[in-house]
Amino acid sequence: MGHIRMMRLGIFMMPLHPPQRDPLHTLQEDREAVVLADRLGFHDAFVGEHLTDRCENVTNSFIFLASLISDTKAIRLATGTSNLSQSHPAVIAAHAAMFDHLAKGRFIFGISPGALSSDAEALGILGEDRNRMLAEAIDVILAIWEREPPYEIDFPGNRYKVTTAKTHVPDIGRGVMYKPYQKPRPEIVGTVVAPHSKGVIAMGERDFHPLSANFLLPHWLPSHWANYAEGKRRAGKAPDSSEWRIARTIFVGDDDKVAERYARGDPNSPYRFYWNQLRAKMMLARRHVIFKMHESEDDGAVTIERLLDQLVLCGTVNKVVDQLLALREQVGDFGEIVYAGMDWVDPALARRSMELMATEVVPRLNKAIGAQAGKPRHEAARI
Repeated sequence: MGHIRMMRLGIFMMPLHPPQRDPLHTLQEDREAVVLADRLGFHDAFVGEHLTDRCENVTNSFIFLASLISDTKAIRLATGTSNLSQSHPAVIAAHAAMFDHLAKGRFIFGISPGALSSDAEALGILGEDRNRMLAEAIDVILAIWEREPPYEIDFPGNRYKVTTAKTHVPDIGRGVMYKPYQKPRPEIVGTVVAPHSKGVIAMGERDFHPLSANFLLPHWLPSHWANYAEGKRRAGKAPDSSEWRIARTIFVGDDDKVAERYARGDPNSPYRFYWNQLRAKMMLARRHVIFKMHESEDDGAVTIERLLDQLVLCGTVNKVVDQLLALREQVGDFGEIVYAGMDWVDPALARRSMELMATEVVPRLNKAIGAQAGKPRHEAARI
């Protein structure tokens, strides 16, 4: 997997809030989380979008992130993701390029097909192959950024055609679209959910970087790296583990008992609410294999207690460091741990967890990783 580098810290927010909460308040809470992440030195912030989910309040990640440009200084603002099946690629290419200029390059273009079935139904594309729409759309977006007007993009088998040939007037700038601020393009990141996802091979071939979702049980994660590395090798490039992000659901507290209660035990725990939501949604979508130990395991094994036990890392600083080192020992080297944002049931605890994650957990994690450099894995695990 290449030589060992220090771990970056990011944040990913769906966001996900109880349905009775007013978006007027949750949107400001989510903005506050990103502003805090910037102040604490997080590398990037990924924010999701859905059109038809009462609990997921951001309907357009570009609009939400644009509200944060002037209130943040260094954090890279990432669509997490832009759902490419839901708009024409010419619209997304223009919006992404404009955002990149507004953010002066503090932009990561996170992409996905758009998995929420109710979004697809609302848009009249429920019966469409949205993965294929993603593949066709990104081809066109990249072509727009690479070509000069009038573009004349007409790929075989691709439903999206883009040209301004009939209306292009160079002298007055008509028929011309933005190119991104970053050259040749922003970093492109794809969220990966399915075990053994073949889409990750294509990401490696095209130098798009994977973000493994916090939804998967950890034993599935190595399949993402294996496929990404295969894609890189097919493209004649060496796999680089610094390009791999892994999201996890984490709570760090000053007291183990408080951490256990807030992250798992309390009926009002935002983590319990989150995983109840995710369990229900994945079961409805028939995608709950991500919660299983093996594909043939009985559905009855997918309990909320399993998800809280195996997908929530919680405790005081040293305990969380140990859990993250154990994760790295299990899955191998990766470049960024992405902290999953939750509803702020207790704002003080939520803020404190982010603070401890940035100022205590990651520095200690990186110190341990540095100490492991050059040591055999079995010996490093004892440090």
